[in-house]
Amino acid sequence: MNIKIMQEKSSDPTIVFELIRLAFENEQFSDHQEHILVEKLRKTAEFIPQLSMVAEVEGEIAGYILLTKIQIIDKENQKAFDSLALAPVAVLPQFQGKGIGGKLILGAHQIAIELGFGSVVVLGHADYYPKFGYVPASVYGIKFPFDVPDENCMIKELTDNSLKGIQGTVHYPEEFGVIS
Repeated sequence: MNIKIMQEKSSDPTIVFELIRLAFENEQFSDHQEHILVEKLRKTAEFIPQLSMVAEVEGEIAGYILLTKIQIIDKENQKAFDSLALAPVAVLPQFQGKGIGGKLILGAHQIAIELGFGSVVVLGHADYYPKFGYVPASVYGIKFPFDVPDENCMIKELTDNSLKGIQGTVHYPEEFGVIS
C-alpha cells in the first residue's frame, strides 16, 4: 500500500470534515465533535497550515492529522512556553490498523521540528501514543487543565532537552472548550 503524507490542500476540508466524522463515529472515548473542532481551529491564529496534513492511499484521502499551537503556562514563574497539541489524528475505518495514523504522526512531528517546535501534547490512548515517544506529561511537571487519568495526558519532546526547565499547565485555544 502506497501511503503519501502531505499538507492538506485548499480543496480538502470538505473531504476531511467527513473523514474525521466517520473515523470517530464509533469511538468510545469521544464526544464525536472532532470534525467541528477542526473547523473552528482552522479559523484561529493558532492554526498552522503546514501542520494540517492528510494521508493519501492510491489517490484517496484516508487520514488526517492536526497539530495546533498551544502554550504551557508556568504561573508560578510567570512564563509561557510554545508547544503543539495533537488533535485529532483520524483514519477512515476501512484503512485503520494499516499504519496510516502512525505515518501521519511521524510526518507531523518532522514538520513541527522543521518549524522550530520542541514538543507536542496529546490527550489520548495510553497504549498507542507511547509507540511514538509520548510519556505522561507529569514526568516533566506539566499538567492538563482537566481531570483525566495521568496516563492519558502525554507529551513528546521533539528535540533533545526541549522540555528542560519547562513546567506548568497546558493552555488550549478557547475553541477546544477547555478552561485553564
